[in-house]
Amino acid sequence: MNLKSLIANPLGFGTAPLGNMFRNVPESEVQATVDAAWNNGVRYFDSAPFYGAGLSESRLGNALVGRPRDEYVLSTKVGRIILDELEDPTSRELGEKSGLFEHGNRNRIVNDYSADATLRSIEDSLRRLKTDRLDIVWIHDIAQDFYGDEWLSQFETARTGAFRVLTRLREEGVIKAWGLGVNRVEPIELTLDLEEARPDGFLLAGRYSLLDHDRALQR
Repeated sequence: MNLKSLIANPLGFGTAPLGNMFRNVPESEVQATVDAAWNNGVRYFDSAPFYGAGLSESRLGNALVGRPRDEYVLSTKVGRIILDELEDPTSRELGEKSGLFEHGNRNRIVNDYSADATLRSIEDSLRRLKTDRLDIVWIHDIAQDFYGDEWLSQFETARTGAFRVLTRLREEGVIKAWGLGVNRVEPIELTLDLEEARPDGFLLAGRYSLLDHDRALQR
C-alpha cells in the first residue's frame, strides 16, 4: 500500500493529548478539538492503547461516531495490552514516560509484541474506537528509549510475532498497511535490513524534523 495515496491530506491528528497527556482534558475540549480538526480538513487520525491506558482510543471513537467511516483514515498501535486490573497511581511505572499520562486511566499496561497479543490488541482497539476496521497499524516503541539494553529482545519478539501477524492481516485485506511507530531511528534501520519484513512505512516521532534529522537521513 502506498501510504501517500492512503493519506491524501499532508496533515494528520495525533491523539495522544486525548489520553490526558500532561493534564486532565475535559470531554468538551476533546470533542471540540476533534470537530475543529475535521472541519479544517483533517482526515487522518492516529491513536494508541498507551495513550492514557486506552482513554485516547475511547475518546476518539466517541468523537468520530457518526462520521462516514470511508471518509477518514484511522491508525492505532500494538505492543501494549490494557488490562482490567487497576494500578496504584503512586507506584505506577512508565519508564521515561513517567508522569506523561498520570491523568489517564489507571488500568495496568502490559508490554507484549507476540502474535497472540497483537491480535488481542487490535480486537481491544476496535472496541474502544467503535469501528469495524483499522487502516494502519503501527508497532509501538520497540526501541532503546523504552527498553534500554533489552530493546533487541523486544524487537525479536515483534519480528516473529507482530510483524508476521500484521503482514498476514494486510494480505487478507483486514488492514491496509503496517509499520513501526517509534521515537528512534535504529529499529527502523534494523527493519529495513530484514528480507522477510515488508512494512508500508514508519511513524518516526521527533527524529525527522527541521531540528533533528541528520541521523534519520543517513539511510
